[in-house]
Amino acid sequence: MIDLLDYDFMRRALLAAVFTGLSAPAIGTYLVQRRLSLLGDGLGHVALTGVALGLLTGIAPLPTAVVVATLGALLIEFLRSRGRTSGDVALAMLFYGGIAGGVLLAGLAGESAAGLNKFLFGSITTVSNGDLVLVGVLGAVVVALSVGLRPQLFAVCQDEEHARVSGVPVWLLSSLISILAAITITLAMRTVGLLLVSALMVVPVAASQQVTRSFRATHLAAMGIGLAVALGGVVSSYEIETQPGPTIVILAITVFGVMAGVGAFLRRLRPQADPHLDMRRET
Repeated sequence: MIDLLDYDFMRRALLAAVFTGLSAPAIGTYLVQRRLSLLGDGLGHVALTGVALGLLTGIAPLPTAVVVATLGALLIEFLRSRGRTSGDVALAMLFYGGIAGGVLLAGLAGESAAGLNKFLFGSITTVSNGDLVLVGVLGAVVVALSVGLRPQLFAVCQDEEHARVSGVPVWLLSSLISILAAITITLAMRTVGLLLVSALMVVPVAASQQVTRSFRATHLAAMGIGLAVALGGVVSSYEIETQPGPTIVILAITVFGVMAGVGAFLRRLRPQADPHLDMRRET
């Protein structure tokens, strides 16, 4: 365990895991509350187009992925809230258009589809110092806004119409959630990969729901679980020589299984508790 800290690339990997493990569930809790758990997958495919665009233009893939994913997030929010396209259809367009655009642009850049694997499935040990600075700054912004604006964001996720009548800027906050999700997805592409990032956004939230009874508790517990599985996955992958991304996701699913068992036991002790734990209360 201690010897892995002797390597610069592992120290960078662990720091990247900290930022990703905290930020992914921090914004993922709002996506789960809004029943938009698959938004992460859709934006992950759009971010792939950004990566390929960076390869084609010679710009670092991470910044271009952030920009393209953010534009995709704003587009889907517009289609969902003001257009005639339903949310699931808009997500489907993101899925197909994003992956097609990514492969097409990668081909034009002279990069094979196989060369995109490090972005699709993660390659945390290749994080550079520049990547780490960007991941750290953007990750801190995501966590700060997710926690600091929790009451307002919860109001929008819980009941848009009531929030609008109450004077809450619904479209602005909804767009903020989508933008923060897009940023988080691009941050996590080095850690767990674009195809697996949605799992890190959703599974820790689902695990925390098994044992918590309020939105605030779920939010904080999900961030704790995300941090634990991200660090644990990186360390485990080093020890058993596996890819960090899939290891983190498998560890998160294992934690969910344990939490589900613990939650079922606790509900038997509290028969009067809400069996669905649907996070209807913010505190």
